[in-house]
Amino acid sequence: MNIVKTLSKLFGSKSERDIKEISPIVDNILAEYEKLNNISNDELRQKSKQLKQVVSDFTADDYQEILRLKNEADKLNIDKREDVYNQIDKIEKAIDDKIEDVLNQILPEAFALVKETARRFNDNEYLEVEANDFDKDLAANRDSIEIKGDKALYKNKWIAGGTEITWDMVHYDVQLIGGIELHQGKIAEMATGEGKTLVATLPVFLNALTGRGVHLVTVNDYLAKRDSEWMGPIYEFHGLRVDCIDKHQPNSDERRKAYNADITFGTNNEFGFDYLRDNMTANPSELVQRKHNYTIVDEVDSVLIDDARTPLIISGPVSHNKGEEALFQELKPKVVKLVNAQQKLVTSLLVEAKNLIAKNDEEKGAFQLLRAFKGLPKNKAII
Repeated sequence: MNIVKTLSKLFGSKSERDIKEISPIVDNILAEYEKLNNISNDELRQKSKQLKQVVSDFTADDYQEILRLKNEADKLNIDKREDVYNQIDKIEKAIDDKIEDVLNQILPEAFALVKETARRFNDNEYLEVEANDFDKDLAANRDSIEIKGDKALYKNKWIAGGTEITWDMVHYDVQLIGGIELHQGKIAEMATGEGKTLVATLPVFLNALTGRGVHLVTVNDYLAKRDSEWMGPIYEFHGLRVDCIDKHQPNSDERRKAYNADITFGTNNEFGFDYLRDNMTANPSELVQRKHNYTIVDEVDSVLIDDARTPLIISGPVSHNKGEEALFQELKPKVVKLVNAQQKLVTSLLVEAKNLIAKNDEEKGAFQLLRAFKGLPKNKAII
């Protein structure tokens, strides 16, 4: 214990070191925040569009290359397509890394935008902006948004969880710290009343700027619906679409649209069962979820520990038998050899199917195509 105390005095505690590392980022956020005080509401919204464009431009060339490779793959023989799809996989991984870099670069400005938006809703009964089509669509179903001529009025009172609320929150520095931690994929522990829900608005907004979707997971459907309605106007003011999957039936078009929103709220059970159902569909058009991008889990201890106990009990304890580990090491190379052989077989079946179909022998060709389809691992060309 004395050694631990001595080291803490020399180097500081883990919490102190984390805060020391984050403090310069917080200073940058506050500096950006000061710049926003005197700009108009329309200029504030324009800032978020500019940030979206920064992210889009950062990866535009990579997406163009993916499009070129996909067009090239369509012209190649089936057995040669897999190499092209492997190249596409590498580019997609590079895009993920690039997006992480650019989000870290724009984080101070994005967080400042959210904080300034929260301040303006707190200080004003409504925010007036030039009305666009998105504003008009929202106003058709919201009493809190009013269209007057060519202006849209975003009121600071709206219904959340069946109760009218008046927006009265502005982010403190401690909440900026929590938002940075969440963006970095860490767990942020906060006491009741410290504003966990408000903290989430910062990384949610930042990651939603990519257009790749953000999920916010809660422990029950009331919180999912309430939080989507409570925090939604902050995002919607900047043109981001918000929805909650718990408001819609499974496997419905509305559920699919909710997943395609910029920000999607829902309970862990609904997200989980949608994932399982998607893995059992026979047709891509039946999928409701899109590619996963970024998720924040509210009450993470409850969702990932308490609620996860039942599946863990069903699956049984993990064995630590050294004899089984030795058996694994013995069988692993044989399994790898079998998988490689199967992969070659599936590819050859695809080539044979293509040749047979080209010769108008569609019955035999279709049979070989079915064999390839049933084979594992799945060939990317046939997928």
